Amino acid sequence: MLTTEDFDFELPEELIAQTPLAQRDSSRLLVLDRKSGEIEDKHFNEIIDELTAGDALVMNDTRVLPARLYGVKPDTGGHLEVLLLNNTHDDEWETLIKPAKRAKVGTEIVFGDGRLKAEVKEELEHGGRIITFQYEGIFLENLESLGEMPLPPYIKERLEDPDRYQTVYAKENGSAAAPTAGLHFTPELLQAIEAKGVKLVYLTLHVGLGTFRPVSVDNISEHHMHSEFYRLSEEAAAQLNDVRANGGKIIAVGTTSIRTLETIGSKFDGAIKADSGWTDIFITPGYEFKVVQAFSTNFHLPKSTLVMLVSAFAGREQTLAAYHHAIEERYRFFSFGDAMFVK
Repeated sequence: MLTTEDFDFELPEELIAQTPLAQRDSSRLLVLDRKSGEIEDKHFNEIIDELTAGDALVMNDTRVLPARLYGVKPDTGGHLEVLLLNNTHDDEWETLIKPAKRAKVGTEIVFGDGRLKAEVKEELEHGGRIITFQYEGIFLENLESLGEMPLPPYIKERLEDPDRYQTVYAKENGSAAAPTAGLHFTPELLQAIEAKGVKLVYLTLHVGLGTFRPVSVDNISEHHMHSEFYRLSEEAAAQLNDVRANGGKIIAVGTTSIRTLETIGSKFDGAIKADSGWTDIFITPGYEFKVVQAFSTNFHLPKSTLVMLVSAFAGREQTLAAYHHAIEERYRFFSFGDAMFVK
């Protein structure tokens, strides 16, 4: 039985990247060969050397919403912070509200000049609330003018350019956090990869905060993942099947792309089909990968579900050895940090 402690490691706080680098693809890249255990230190723009003509590079085109709102209770003047997680239905959202004890069912919240209002409809666990919005005009325009980018709590610095917490190919609105493995790509690098004969394939998974929720149980098999919405189009499925039929590799960018592809592979006995729905797949050592053959990802939190996912692919001991190497070599960790490529 694997426990949460089996995925722990000492991470010096100064290695947590607080700001993005000036040039996206100048971050570092640790390349781990899971068959030999060999580790190479490179720069991210050299990821092109790990890709071969005929491969598919699969990226998550979700776009982060300015999902953190600050509102006031009109009856008391009390301040509330609202973080949007999932758009569950029409104008209804699953949210986290702080302080949760002030947000009882029936509570009204007013944002900005009052063009955007909400009412708490239901209380959930972990401080979660279902709220319904009322607004003038277009909801997303209200959100763009009133909301803030929901940076993770370990980033203390202010982000000067909000676009640096979006991938250059972000398109589909809906995430509460960025698919950070994609932050390293530039339009020029993607162009060069495509020119090499690699297919660029896009899917969508709207990242909720459940991905980052700490594992609070000792036995990892008792942890339940938060559900997130995903979609793989007919066109993308056809591209991936074409690559597969011609012997190319399917290479995922980030854990969100991995979880989407493996959700579909698990659902259809290893086949790749167009699909959409909600996934709570939790990939841990012992899982047999059905679609993904290599991937890039950032360096993750100790004891997190994301370290467990990487360990499922590369082996726990090799993954932790790569992390220890990264710490010794002063790689930058988490959202604005460096990357690793596992093959």
